Amino acid sequence: MKKWRFFLFGGLAFLALFFLSVVVYYAGRPAPVEMREEIYPCVVYYRRVHIAPRPMVAHIVTVDLTCDNIRLLVTPPEKGNKDTPLRARTTSQFAGEFGVQVAINGDGFTPWWSNALWDYYPHLGDPVRPLGYAASLGKGYGELSPRAPVLYINSRNEASFGKPLRKVYNALSGMSWLVQNKQPVQDLNDTRTAPRTAVGLDGPATRLILIVVDGRQPFYSEGATIAELAELMMFYGGDNAIMLDGGGSSTLAIEMPGEGIRVMNSPIDLFLPGRERPVGNHLGIFAK
Repeated sequence: MKKWRFFLFGGLAFLALFFLSVVVYYAGRPAPVEMREEIYPCVVYYRRVHIAPRPMVAHIVTVDLTCDNIRLLVTPPEKGNKDTPLRARTTSQFAGEFGVQVAINGDGFTPWWSNALWDYYPHLGDPVRPLGYAASLGKGYGELSPRAPVLYINSRNEASFGKPLRKVYNALSGMSWLVQNKQPVQDLNDTRTAPRTAVGLDGPATRLILIVVDGRQPFYSEGATIAELAELMMFYGGDNAIMLDGGGSSTLAIEMPGEGIRVMNSPIDLFLPGRERPVGNHLGIFAK
């Protein structure tokens, strides 16, 4: 009788510990449930969930650039230092500081390293420089690179890749091309999964598509290959798109009406799910 009770209570304790572990593991992460919500006029948020060939949670925002309530902003440079024109901020910090309603991380940056909890750079406020060219409110910084495609935006919200339309007002470089003329670029990596960030435009360049894919989190979201990211971008209407900085940098923050700024994805920096990485620049959307 005592042995039976021992196994019963032991089994119940194991189940309780198992379910508690599951709750703790998923706590703080967005529920892996698909959704669609127009959070502001002309701004729609989607959450997409894949189970096969592996768990993947993706966050997509589409923005109608023709709407009067929409304006864009790339992180402004600091004054006085051309070599390191940016101060590292998290994406949600950028959203709060500049009052944008939607924000994603932008271009890669340097210096950067991530060796351990006590050995990483940058910390909040540390000086960095972007890997490519950027512009904010008409002021350019960084350097153009033939390998880094650029999203150009003028003061009329007209957006283009590769060649600016009229005077450049905001600009953001990517790490590489992802989609060109409705086709994924050749030789995209289709084996290594990771957190990813991308920005795209539809054919007329009147709709902006932002994508952040969570990754490096087993049983929740293992990430996407670059080829899968291109497919996801084309599914949501991106006829041309570039890949932005990924990995621990990939973050989407939204000011949810009535709630304040919320990190919509599950970023992972220094192997800690939910931890935001301070990054160089960002792309923000004013939508009120």
